[in-house]
Amino acid sequence: MKREQLAIFDGQYVREHLSYPDCIRVVRDAMEALSAGTTRQLLRTMIPLGSGRTFAQMPGALGERDMFGAKMISVFADPHSPGLRRHRGVVLLFEPDQGEPVALADAEEITHIRTAAATAVATDALAREDARTLLIVGTGGQARTHLRALPLVRSFERVLIWGRAPGKARALADEFAELGTEVAPDLRAATAEADVICTLTTSSEPVILGEWLRPGTHVNLVGSSGPGPVEVDSTLVAMGRYVADSRASALDAAAEFLVARDAGIVGDEHIVAEIGEVLLGRVAGRQNADEITLYKSLGHAVQDLAVAAHLYRSSLS
Repeated sequence: MKREQLAIFDGQYVREHLSYPDCIRVVRDAMEALSAGTTRQLLRTMIPLGSGRTFAQMPGALGERDMFGAKMISVFADPHSPGLRRHRGVVLLFEPDQGEPVALADAEEITHIRTAAATAVATDALAREDARTLLIVGTGGQARTHLRALPLVRSFERVLIWGRAPGKARALADEFAELGTEVAPDLRAATAEADVICTLTTSSEPVILGEWLRPGTHVNLVGSSGPGPVEVDSTLVAMGRYVADSRASALDAAAEFLVARDAGIVGDEHIVAEIGEVLLGRVAGRQNADEITLYKSLGHAVQDLAVAAHLYRSSLS
């Protein structure tokens, strides 16, 4: 059964109908399917349109007889907030029987929620069970979605927020006061206290150094989505058990890994697994309580398509 007309899911619809528990479940299934080889996706292609302006396309298929389509977005620097970027676009979904387009969904809202959901999935798989202190590095939209998603997989007793603009960090802490949020004035000190860290910045240089971490920390590297900008130093990359959302994507665009590899500090084998392989039980995730674990998020086309397909199917019921 399908709609007679193309379904349009705007940003408000996505926010109102895509719950975080549902998105976590959908993204977990998509990650497993990618690593199992039952889905297909091509590497993201990016067309530069001048300084701070990029057009990107991410095609994929959820299976031979399942939905397929593409995410198409513009990544433009925000003229009102230097250093910030907006991801605007659509996820176009086709049905598998006649090859007809059936849905067009707001890509920015899907990206915001499914990225945080993917981080939650990775944190659930790689962080210590007794993780109690969460550090959010960054104060933008992804910080908000991560603050909604991460508490669904661990019972955090403290949530630290650090940002370059203390006023924004305070406003975010106040917004999520029910989580026991605190502003972290000193990032090095906060890093040393954290059990789980999410880097959600647009920084072009490392904001966290490996020497700051204590044993057993889990780090989610989310902010840098292409070669160039790095959020952590090569020491941290080398010391961690490195898990990617997609091995092919990491070898192509995981900035922190590529910098460390180009410096001869690590090799390709340093990527021990895709998160889907860990979820499927094919590769061990965390091996002991003192191990540093890293999850590199670059984003899957199949994540976006799986979420859009969930929205579409839910709209039919």
